[in-house]
Amino acid sequence: MTSSVAKITELSVRSETSFEDAIATGIARASQTLRNVSGAWVKDQKVEVQDGRIVAYQVMLEITFVLD
Repeated sequence: MTSSVAKITELSVRSETSFEDAIATGIARASQTLRNVSGAWVKDQKVEVQDGRIVAYQVMLEITFVLD
């Protein structure tokens, strides 16, 4: 049986396009710095509103990566 140890780090990501774009941007950015990214959990999401319309989407991501 193989064992592994993973670490979780939290990111706040903002996009002016969509929640999906914020998630993809956060995962792509985390993968540039962290090795062995294995998953992500959208912990929270919110929108920024100005003059009655959505101007930005923000997500809090928990990124899981397996330690070497």
